[in-house]
Amino acid sequence: MSSRQWGTVREDYSSDGDAWSYFPFEHSHLRAYRWGEDGIGGLCDRYGFLNVAVAMWNGKDPVLKERLFGLTNGEGNHGEDVKEYWWALDSTPTHSWMQLLYRYPQAEFPYAKLKEENAKRDRDEREYELADTGILDENRFFDVTVTYAKASPDDVCMVVEATNHGPDAAPLHLLPQVWFRNSWTWGRDSRKPTLRRLDPPELFASNLSAVECTHDFLGRIYVSAESVDQPTRVLVCENESNAAVLWHAQNETATTKDGVNQRVVHGDESAVAADGVGTKSAFWYVFDSVEPGQTVSVRLRMSPDQPGEDTFGSGFDAVLADRRSDAEAFYDVVLPNRLDDEERFIARRAFAGLLWGKQVYRYTVEHWIDGDPAEPMPPAERADRHARNATWRHLALADVISMPDDWEYPWFAAWDLAFHCVALAHVDPAFAKEQLLLLCREWAMHPNGQLPAYEWAFGDVNPPVHAWAAWQVYIIDGLRDRDFLIRIFTKLLLNFGWWVNRKDLDGSSVFEGGFLGMDNIGLFDRSAPPPEGCRLEQSDATSWMAFYCLEMLKISVALALEVKAWDECATKFLEHFLSIAQAMRRFGSRDISLWDDEDGFYYDVLVHPDRSYQRLRVRSMVGLLPILAVAHAPAWTAEHLPDFTARLRWLQARRPDLVDGLLDQSGDDGNHAMLSLMDPERLERVLSRMFDEGEFLSPFGIRSLSASYKEPYSTEVVGQQMEIDYQPGESRSFMFGGNSNWRGPIWFPVNVLLADSLRIYDDYFGNATTFEVPTGSGTRLTAAQAAADIDRRLISLFRKGPDGKRPSDGERIESSTDPLWDHITFSEYFDGDTGEGLGATHQTGWTALVAHLLCRRRTGGEIARSEPVKAAADYGGGTGH
Repeated sequence: MSSRQWGTVREDYSSDGDAWSYFPFEHSHLRAYRWGEDGIGGLCDRYGFLNVAVAMWNGKDPVLKERLFGLTNGEGNHGEDVKEYWWALDSTPTHSWMQLLYRYPQAEFPYAKLKEENAKRDRDEREYELADTGILDENRFFDVTVTYAKASPDDVCMVVEATNHGPDAAPLHLLPQVWFRNSWTWGRDSRKPTLRRLDPPELFASNLSAVECTHDFLGRIYVSAESVDQPTRVLVCENESNAAVLWHAQNETATTKDGVNQRVVHGDESAVAADGVGTKSAFWYVFDSVEPGQTVSVRLRMSPDQPGEDTFGSGFDAVLADRRSDAEAFYDVVLPNRLDDEERFIARRAFAGLLWGKQVYRYTVEHWIDGDPAEPMPPAERADRHARNATWRHLALADVISMPDDWEYPWFAAWDLAFHCVALAHVDPAFAKEQLLLLCREWAMHPNGQLPAYEWAFGDVNPPVHAWAAWQVYIIDGLRDRDFLIRIFTKLLLNFGWWVNRKDLDGSSVFEGGFLGMDNIGLFDRSAPPPEGCRLEQSDATSWMAFYCLEMLKISVALALEVKAWDECATKFLEHFLSIAQAMRRFGSRDISLWDDEDGFYYDVLVHPDRSYQRLRVRSMVGLLPILAVAHAPAWTAEHLPDFTARLRWLQARRPDLVDGLLDQSGDDGNHAMLSLMDPERLERVLSRMFDEGEFLSPFGIRSLSASYKEPYSTEVVGQQMEIDYQPGESRSFMFGGNSNWRGPIWFPVNVLLADSLRIYDDYFGNATTFEVPTGSGTRLTAAQAAADIDRRLISLFRKGPDGKRPSDGERIESSTDPLWDHITFSEYFDGDTGEGLGATHQTGWTALVAHLLCRRRTGGEIARSEPVKAAADYGGGTGH
């Protein structure tokens, strides 16, 4: 289940598009959600109808702790920010075994103080966190661990354990909750499920309490809660908005969504249904005094079988033991034997976060724009063709999707999802493939071929990494699922056409694209129209398209090895790549080049209406991305790809200008070729910048902006003075909400891509070519060794140093030597100098790529391959398999 449904675009029916204000946290316990649900450590069925999660109360909070609290984008000094501590501990891909830990303070949760203190801070100051309030001092908190184990796909055992780590006894109320998502109020489906408390004589067992959940689609499901000392009270209410409190209107039902909260926190017995019938329920366990070090626990079970005396018998414990054992056996296979204990811990926690990040995502844009029959009509502004997502009416999702972060980004993003899939492929390749295909399906991909970016603006442009991810997943899965390659390739042909038609408007093969995922990396907002009718020719957009071409070329080659008709597709992407490569060297009537020979770097170019131009001389990740576009064509190409080979020879004979960037060399097995945007000289010059510790190379990976801009770089752009400086930590800019920063920090996904590309260069160069790493050190490494060095730096973010601390923990409380804080936080990005994790705190998500780095470094030989399949892998290169 999502950790946050409030403040999302789906729940926003305002005229101004301010999703955070329209549905704030303060409404979340009072107001029924339209599109989803949220909770702590929660699960739901495949379609998000029936939900189970744990709530709790310490006897002091003004509301039940049912969901995680955080600041909105406008409240945080660096944008939205969750103010809680929790960790995904474990999960198998089938969710047969899952564990999550939530840390619950024993004192009253400081909602107001967190808002007030963060409001006082500017963008140069650190964020004010829950631990900074002092509420967790002396370990005055409960660690609440939620465990799920499946006896069968629809028989789920649940254990909630709470340990008092403080020095004094403290009270605790545990309230595992079960409820139906409200699907009946909106006027589109009047069928209403029922949730009914079972009482004797219907309830035969004396050692438990239970509710019967009846749903037209799911059928009948029983949720049972074991009694502790005395029968557990069952509270039931409706999952309906409390209109009287929210809007001073008449409630249509006797009880409302906040009924359990009103009963427990305020003692209002009328807030829950006397007859025990409704759509939301809670099992109310009260522990008046939990002693220091004591653990209290409750057990529940969700099953289609009617509860009985043996529901919590020995079989219950056997299920937990078996599923725990299954999980250990599974990861013993997934994780290479050569990993040490710390590396295994890192990888397993990364996979746990990634798997807990799978959520049901429901959003039908047409219904959202037009409104629901039983609800007030949405503001007319929402139907304007320029309004949010107005041109995406076809999009209708009700799918399980991997989310970037379960609180900060509880919605999919196209390029994030591609990176998730590469890590997911190590544990669940089938799901990884389904995810990549999902965004290409007719109910997601735009009819014009564009992939949906993210719900805040589906029409924004994310970098085209889908083909790369598909190729990586194909290789990780053993190079055997050609049907998957065909399905994804044919859909990506439509997407490739969209890029060419929409982002290369003058046919020059130099591309625009907007911010392309790197929010504030430029001197100005690259998603906004360029100044005064200028055109921004982007080094990164053009590099991404060259990269896209070569990934599509690799897939074409793999398919052509068995079906020769695909050979012509390889030829098509060869020619398109060569056109882009030529354009990167020069384009337009004035021979404007993205390459600056004096600086030895690639820059964006602002082209004025009169065709004069200005290079925007900012050394950033934008200028490193040309490294990505590389492919190695082995000697067997001539034999297996006759059309490709014939066309290449024709171009070499008649269009030598077009194949300028093609490198060719002879080996023992014949001629090898390399397709690259850069010749060896340019590559070495760019890498000398990238591996310079005074510029891009940090102890923990490659920075997004050169550290040489500690002294700000300033230049005039169309009569306006603009400035950019190196900001290794949080952003000091409000661009794109200010909650991410590409002006210095380290970002996992682009680092992984850069390292992979270096391995492909190594396939061609071998040991004959080396590069100085770090620049000026005198140490020379092959391209593959340099790639391994980047991997090592990234992994070191999560390894403990001599001081017992992880660099990624920085100065936060997680860096404490107290073993209770020995949990890894997988952040969105990392400080370019110190490695401290920043941005979203549960970005597993693409930061789970660390598990990919650890799992892919195998010794080889695990996968038996036919010669053609081996050939396909050789062509792609860079995988480490």
